[in-house]
Amino acid sequence: MAIRNVVKEGDPILRKKCREITEVNDHIRMTMEDMLDTMRAEMGVGIAGPQVGVMRRMFVAEPEPDRVYFMINPEITEKEGTQTGDEACLSVPGLCGTVERPEKIKITALDLDGNRQEYEFEGFDAVVMCHEYDHLDGILYTDKATNIRNPQDDEEE
Repeated sequence: MAIRNVVKEGDPILRKKCREITEVNDHIRMTMEDMLDTMRAEMGVGIAGPQVGVMRRMFVAEPEPDRVYFMINPEITEKEGTQTGDEACLSVPGLCGTVERPEKIKITALDLDGNRQEYEFEGFDAVVMCHEYDHLDGILYTDKATNIRNPQDDEEE
């Protein structure tokens, strides 16, 4: 597949709401495979359509090596509890910030074959899914974060 350029903060594409995918076809599958390759090349755990310039409701997440989720037209259907932790983003290089997210979520989405799937995530997995889902609505983690900083500054203290 191909490595795509990651769109960086300041590009207006990151602030737009993505459109639904009407048909899961070979073009969508190829784009998602490219997104996976790009995410891995950038050492990320998730990447959403707008981060590679594609304004469609889709993201790829890999919260642990070789545990990959392809989410097409995802919908978060339930949220439970709260957790707080540091997040970073491929589109906001060099920074991290503390964000409050749900502890558990349920999400429905189409898979690469166009079949509707339902997933339950908790802990770090829920954070990853919520972070990527926000991208589809033009929201960056920095919109919700406190204590935004360069993580290298933490190491120097």
